[in-house]
Amino acid sequence: MSEAVNIGSDLNERARRVSAIVLRHWFLLRHSWPRLLELVYWPAVQMLMWGFLQSWLAERSGVAATAAGVFIGGVLLWDVLFRGQLGFSITFLEEMWSRNLGHLMMTPLRPFEFIAALMVMSTIRVAIGLVPVTIMAIVFFGFNLWGLGLALAVFFLNLYLTSWAIGMLVSGIVLRHGLGAESLAWSLSFLLLPLCCVYYPLESLPLWLQPVSLALAPTYVFEGMRALLLDGTFDGALMLRAFAINMVYFALAAWAFRYFFDSARRAGTLLQIGE
Repeated sequence: MSEAVNIGSDLNERARRVSAIVLRHWFLLRHSWPRLLELVYWPAVQMLMWGFLQSWLAERSGVAATAAGVFIGGVLLWDVLFRGQLGFSITFLEEMWSRNLGHLMMTPLRPFEFIAALMVMSTIRVAIGLVPVTIMAIVFFGFNLWGLGLALAVFFLNLYLTSWAIGMLVSGIVLRHGLGAESLAWSLSFLLLPLCCVYYPLESLPLWLQPVSLALAPTYVFEGMRALLLDGTFDGALMLRAFAINMVYFALAAWAFRYFFDSARRAGTLLQIGE
């Protein structure tokens, strides 16, 4: 009985430490209107730009509205991946910019608890930007992303896992090489953009490049989205493959982050991280 009480108390303490980090960044976000505006501004600009382009192409080529929705859906789901990774990385960088990371690591906060807090903040930041933009997609283009139903939750789960894996890798690299590597937070995800078949099917890629695309979990998400919108079928096998690939990359990214973190702690650079 006492062992169960100790486990429950330990879990409660861990949850309190995670929630404390989340609360710190939530207050920082809530009281800064430029930060809030940035979360909505770029997703809205991108959705409107590509949405109007797709509407024009659909009118000129006679493409059905459903097919046009595939393009807008790709834009919105890609933004979940990109903004999820950016939200994770920016929250981490906020601690480095304020030179607070070393102070946090001198508290009882564990690295995996810090990672959990970053994942929660990533989810919050995506939600703040995504909800208004999906409403705009309904108003301007008649495309309802939420109409995908429960399949959308599976899409989101896989995209979040990918974004968090990239976020952990970027954070680890910044720990190892300093703030001179922070540009990777904005650029690394774009390496996946042409390979994950966001706006076109897998068959559009050259044969030699298709195996590379199939080794990336987001490819299965975007292929699954097109199958759902065009054929009305949800391919669970695609999502299981995406989840399995995500688990491998997530584990590797977690190991890389812990390796870089331990290396920085042994070298005593957590308090001296700079350019």
